Amino acid sequence: MKCEEIFAALAMLEKERGIPQNFMMGKIIQALTTAYKRDHEGVENVIVDVDEERHDLKMFVQKEIVEEVEFPGTQISLAEAKALSAKNELGGVVNLPVENVEFGRIAAGNGKQVIIQGLREAEHGMVYDEFNSKQHEILTGTVTRIDPRYGNVHLRIVGPSGESTEAVLPANEQVQGEELVEGQMVKVYLVEVRRSTRGPQVVISRTHPGLVKRLFELEVPEIFDGTVEIRSISREPGNRTKMAVWSADENVDPIGACVGPRGQRVNAIVEELHGEKIDIIKYSEDPAAFIAAALAPADVEDVQLAEEGKACRVVVPDDQLSLAIGKEGQNARLAARLTGYKIDIKPASYQE
Repeated sequence: MKCEEIFAALAMLEKERGIPQNFMMGKIIQALTTAYKRDHEGVENVIVDVDEERHDLKMFVQKEIVEEVEFPGTQISLAEAKALSAKNELGGVVNLPVENVEFGRIAAGNGKQVIIQGLREAEHGMVYDEFNSKQHEILTGTVTRIDPRYGNVHLRIVGPSGESTEAVLPANEQVQGEELVEGQMVKVYLVEVRRSTRGPQVVISRTHPGLVKRLFELEVPEIFDGTVEIRSISREPGNRTKMAVWSADENVDPIGACVGPRGQRVNAIVEELHGEKIDIIKYSEDPAAFIAAALAPADVEDVQLAEEGKACRVVVPDDQLSLAIGKEGQNARLAARLTGYKIDIKPASYQE
């Protein structure tokens, strides 16, 4: 049966949307065979033959040649098979063509619906592949809508290849006190891409520590090329971040590279994060030195590591105690997350 319209539609989809013709044709074949089986009880083996050059489709029902037919949907008698061709033998198979009239009715009823469904699946697949390859990266989105009831922000995000999708920035992934408005361009961190019945679900965040890491990679060439490494990050979004950096090159100051000339690099990131403070600390393989540095801006007199487990006691000058602990314990809390150690801070005058 000539199917010029179907082939023309598939060619147009491939040209305009980049969806391969063979993908869509596979969907059409699947739908045609399913529809035929639904209308013909007992039929199991249905074949659709595609002639791309002639833009022709043919449908066949395949049946086994038997002496006596028990299952008409899957079997044909030897006598009937011989009537079709003297070459047919017992135990062989025969492909019986479906009449063009019936095939045309099935194709007309399912072709358009299948193309629409296949198009939707293909687009979902392309969007998934596009954004799945960008997990743990920064993307820029445009705020399209703000849900006044729950505070969720809807964004239109465009991938590197031009594919776009809607993403939702939930209220709990937004920085507290940060106000977003419709039409605003905003950088977000792509946490993951999930498959769902409604299409790919792009999970994004403004609070993830990875956002800070990727911003520094974009801003600091030495981090991008691997000369300076970010070893650890702890973050309380909207307030403060502590980041430990290190370089194998003795001639490179990892902290200076991140700060930049006159603080330009770190200031650009602070601005992007709407004033969030960033403490940049030099990483050390020596746990005591690392813990002491992590408690900056407080001075540390001594770090006593526990004999077992990742815990320590830190001694600071009496006048540095509140600074070491920080407002509402923030400095100590971030230092503990950064180093992975439980930190007990005591003043120099403390005696057990």
